[in-house]
This record gives sequence, structure tokens and C-alpha cells, in this order.
Amino acid sequence: MTREKDEMQATIEVNGLRKRFGPAVALDGMTFTVQPGHVTGFVGPNGAGKSTTMRVILGLDAPDAGAALVAGKPYASIRRPLSVIGSLLDAGALQPSRTARNHLLWLAHSQGLTAKRVDEVIEQAGLEKVAKRRAGGYSLGMRQRLGIAAAMLGNPAAIMLDEPFNGMDPEGIVWMRGFLRSLAAQGRAVLVSSHLMSELQDAADHLVVVGRGKVIADTTVASLLAAASGDRVALRTIARPEAAAALEAAGATIAASGWDTLTVSGLPAERVVAVLSENAVPFSEVSAHRATLEQAYMELTRDAVEYRPVESFGGPAEPAAATGASEEVTR
Repeated sequence: MTREKDEMQATIEVNGLRKRFGPAVALDGMTFTVQPGHVTGFVGPNGAGKSTTMRVILGLDAPDAGAALVAGKPYASIRRPLSVIGSLLDAGALQPSRTARNHLLWLAHSQGLTAKRVDEVIEQAGLEKVAKRRAGGYSLGMRQRLGIAAAMLGNPAAIMLDEPFNGMDPEGIVWMRGFLRSLAAQGRAVLVSSHLMSELQDAADHLVVVGRGKVIADTTVASLLAAASGDRVALRTIARPEAAAALEAAGATIAASGWDTLTVSGLPAERVVAVLSENAVPFSEVSAHRATLEQAYMELTRDAVEYRPVESFGGPAEPAAATGASEEVTR
């Protein structure tokens, strides 16, 4: 089943979502947009409201306020929803006694799709050799692939996946990374929740970072990494005092980070090299600091985590100040 790229345009819009489960605040004005042609990573600590937001988008939970739209419509009003948005929220949501192919067949029949389309998504997900095995015997990684096949049945314009990297072996992770990028390249809007920052760094080009039911950051991956990296430069030299004096005279701020290393702020790497050379200060390494996505994420969500360990090793978890419940409660 093929479709022209300009026919696949569908935006996922989340506007001012609010939701409580009893006294627990799950969503507190959640607002963001997933644009076509982009892989948007949806990240945040447990209890941040990621799963609840996805359930609201699919009409599985009703918000107390706000709205979620797919291609400009609430999910419940879409006549053929699998052709507009495909989703995977729970890889275990299947009848274990059914074969993978039969699991997909009954979903296809509900949408007027053919057995040929079932075979196409089985091949796309790499399940050809195990399609006639009972799904209950699948590993978590294989169930993830089956859930992705189900999400792709209607050749949707948008796709939403909750923790799709879970249970994947290295080969599966490489496949998933390329699969997500290919979906965006076809013009689809792709929303992916994950705790594996290293995989999103290679797969996502946009990030929505959430905490305590609201958006903390809505930005490109490149911009987030640049902000987290700052203007710091790592310098390795056997002449620390001389290097520090020369660089401070040029306007830099210096901090010792090791017996032969300095962290330089306020000057780009090229200028650091020039200053050291002009002052005949020996050095063996000058490199611009580059933060990882995980480091940037941890810095953003430092005050939004639900539980923190106490200082002593092996001590009980200590709740952080928060207004929401854990992810298990807020779904």
C-alpha cells in the first residue's frame, strides 16, 4: 500500500491538557505539537504524564480540560482511525493464543483492510519467519515488532509509539532507529516516548521534555545539545599555571578539572589554541565540550523527578517534592 507524501500530512496537537486521578495531578496544561516530517522524542521522568497524554490523544482517557487533535480532529471522530494514526502503547496487549498473523488479520478486518496488507506489514516488521507462531511465546522485542506492524496496518499519516526500544536487541535497536527516520522522511508525524536518551539522540530531531504534567522544553535536539554544551573547552597541559594565566588575561574563566586538565569558559576552542600558541604554552589537547542528550535531559529534569535515593548506599527511596503521582498511577 503506497500513498503520496503530500497525502500523509497529519499534525498531532496537544492543547492545554489537564487531568487528575483523584488527588494526583497527571496533566497540568500539557501543550505541544508534533509536526509532519519529524521524529519527536517525548521524554520525562516517571509521573511526568507521558502515557496519560498518549491515552488522551487516542481517546482512552478523557481530559478534565484542553483538547488533543490528530489531523485537526479528536480521535473519536475519525472514521478510519488506523489510516490517520497508528499507535503502540502496550506490546503485551494481544491474545497470546493467536498467531501473529491472525492477530493482525482481525485488526485489518475491522478497518476493511486486506490480508495482503497484513503480509506487507509482517515483512516490514521483520516477522516473516515467526508470523505463524503464537504471539504468547514471543520475546518482548518480537512483541514490540508485532505492535509496530499493527500500528502500520492502515499506512497512517501519523504514528505514536510508547517505549518502542524496550526489549530490543542491538540489531532491533538499529532497525528501529532507521525505521523511525524513514517514517519521518515519508512525511509522517512521529511521536516516540523513550527513556533511552542515546537512541533518541540518533533517531529524533525534535524533543518535548515534560515534568509534573507540563512541558519543560520543546526544542530541536541540536539546540538542546548546544545549550547544554555551553562554551566550555577542555584543555590538557603540563603547564597549568602558565595556561591559566594566559587564558584569564584573554578573558576566559578557568577551572581545574584534573592534575593536567583545565576547563575553559568564555573562549571558543580556536581562540584557546591561538592564545596558548601566542604565549608559547605547551598543550596536548584542546577540545570543545559536547554534552550528551542524557546529560542535557538530566539537567532539565533535575527538579521534576518523582523519587530520589537518599545519600546512604542501599537506603530507601525518598520522594521528591511533586504534585503528581508516579507513572504507574498516572498511566
